Amino acid sequence: MNESRGDYTALLLDEDHSEDAAVLDRLRRDPAVVFVDRLGQQIDSLRSLVPTPGPGVLDETPVWAYYSWRRTVVRLLGPASFRLLRLDRNRNKITAQEQERLRDVTVGIVGLSVGHAVALALTLEGACGGLRLADFDTLELSNLNRVPGTVLDLGVNKSVVAARRIAEIDPYVTVTLWEDGLDVGSVAEFLDGTDVVIDECDSLDVKVSLRREARRRGLPVLMATSDRGLLDVERYDLEPDRPVFHGVIGDVDVESLAGLGSRDKIPLVLRILDAGQLSATMAASLVEVDETISTWPQLGGEVLLGGAQVAAAVRRIGLGQPLASGRCRMDLDERLDSLADPPPPHDLPEEPEDRAVPAAVSDDAVDAVVHAASRAPSGGNVQPWTIAADNTRLTISVAPEYTTAMDVGYRGSCVAVGAALHNARIAASAAGLLGAVTVHDGDAGLPAATMTFGSGNDRELTDRYEHMLDRTTNRRPGVPQPLDDTQAGLLAEAASREGARLCLVTDRDDISTIGAILAESDRIRFLTPTLHREMIGELRWPPLDSVETGIDVRALELDSAELSTLALLRRPEVMERLGALDEGRALGKSTADRVASSSAVAVVAIPGSTPRDYVRGGEATESVWIHAQALGLAVQPISPVFLYGVESAELEQVSPRYAAPLERLREELFDVVGAKAGEALAMVLRLSHAPGPSVRSERLADRVRRRIS
Repeated sequence: MNESRGDYTALLLDEDHSEDAAVLDRLRRDPAVVFVDRLGQQIDSLRSLVPTPGPGVLDETPVWAYYSWRRTVVRLLGPASFRLLRLDRNRNKITAQEQERLRDVTVGIVGLSVGHAVALALTLEGACGGLRLADFDTLELSNLNRVPGTVLDLGVNKSVVAARRIAEIDPYVTVTLWEDGLDVGSVAEFLDGTDVVIDECDSLDVKVSLRREARRRGLPVLMATSDRGLLDVERYDLEPDRPVFHGVIGDVDVESLAGLGSRDKIPLVLRILDAGQLSATMAASLVEVDETISTWPQLGGEVLLGGAQVAAAVRRIGLGQPLASGRCRMDLDERLDSLADPPPPHDLPEEPEDRAVPAAVSDDAVDAVVHAASRAPSGGNVQPWTIAADNTRLTISVAPEYTTAMDVGYRGSCVAVGAALHNARIAASAAGLLGAVTVHDGDAGLPAATMTFGSGNDRELTDRYEHMLDRTTNRRPGVPQPLDDTQAGLLAEAASREGARLCLVTDRDDISTIGAILAESDRIRFLTPTLHREMIGELRWPPLDSVETGIDVRALELDSAELSTLALLRRPEVMERLGALDEGRALGKSTADRVASSSAVAVVAIPGSTPRDYVRGGEATESVWIHAQALGLAVQPISPVFLYGVESAELEQVSPRYAAPLERLREELFDVVGAKAGEALAMVLRLSHAPGPSVRSERLADRVRRRIS
């Protein structure tokens, strides 16, 4: 073991300590020593991190690092702030918590040709807190095809070259050297305090001895071989009886391996590497050893690839992630031989102008009523109803097969049925068919609404007919403008006529609060596997998908960046990763931004939580929506995850992990909108002043049955 640590580690000096200050003073008086002070830039970068570090990090005492081999002193952040800033770009491929765990890992590397690349990769990633490096050899010019040193390092011990490189990247990494290399007798001492062993040496006797001692101690051994990206993993920590080298060389005598020349090693090397799997260039080269070439070749790129492979394996071991014993090949040439064109991008079609306002399906009065009912809104445009009609009546029933996890107790479906009923009443009035309406139990005890056709006409309903047909969802961002008292009064009256109460929020601070609540609800929706799967399942990508159900992605009114990001948000494994970190604050940003652009938020409150109350809430929602759009307002419904989870136990079913936060969000929304005790919320509507929507949602015809009687 080398004791002259000043030859390869930085001397860390705190000028607030008298002894360190004296050393710094001597160094400043030496004209050959260069001082570099860019601490201000480091502090500025530290303060710009997201999230902003706490005072304990920002106020940490800086140090001066003296690199004797460079005759240079550099001012640096203290250890905690240095590590935080240097490794910030690792997040979240390596989380902050994982980074801390890796600090406790000590890696021993034997052989500092390929081993230098391994040490470099581990240091760059912060994948360990300590390194033990062993190599007896000095750097030669012929090594510079694969060892990341320089001509200034020629003649310097290879382990020292690597240690200096590490110190110049991160002076806080603990590095210990064995400049005399290892032999069979020193293997045990080298492995003391080591957690992972990296074998990159050439001596077969040391290779075997390392494995036997590592197996005795229960330490994993990794080896990268610079041909076709070969990586060997031997998990003696998990398999204490595992044979060395996977058993391919049998139980060899270590003493017989010592002192073998390059050509004498070839038979064993071929058994270790599997001669049939070597690249053609390597196989041909081995035939020429001691004839036209002195030893087997190695390329710098393949050595660097090996460093990356080993670093990835060390991370898995250090973090307790799955990593089996065995071997794999990551052959770059093989991958380059299989290059293929990526799939062409999928461009969404432009929406034809003639679909702006769909007309009634026919001049038949009953057909017009049925068509109007089918035009009602529903969560995710799932159309959770069955509409049956003949010449005497129309019945709208909840279709339970179209429910979702958020549709607790079919309450959202009941709201949709109520909205469809309201549309049917308007169309029936316009056709002079308005009659009595009853809400009753249908199949399986679920609500159904029946309107018996009569000869009635309600002028207020009739006047809404064209507006009802024109009703649509508009998710475009708006420009906030105040609603006047007349508009507010008309919207409130539209809800009260249907037996509900409108909570109209116009205060900017309250709207911002609602935006934050709904954004957090959206985040939870993304991070809850069932809700995420259902939400993504609602999206339709024309022309690949039919848009008769679900939400046409063009209707989301996303800009190109948001639409591109949606490709990431669709992936469940991405959401699983964010959920594991309890992150994803950006997942609700689009909702928060759109709510912030609103002129008002309208919440329909109903005086109870029975299924029939929610049907009434659906009628009131549609009434408010039609009136708002007639007033020139853009309307977007927003269904927070907790909307139909009235009881705590119901929220447990909707999102087990986030039930408590959802209950808190529900209480916050009730409070900010001014909902009363005993009321439930049927729908949240965002009202804004915005351009018209890009597309309108279509409807399915097969949910409608028309029988002539």
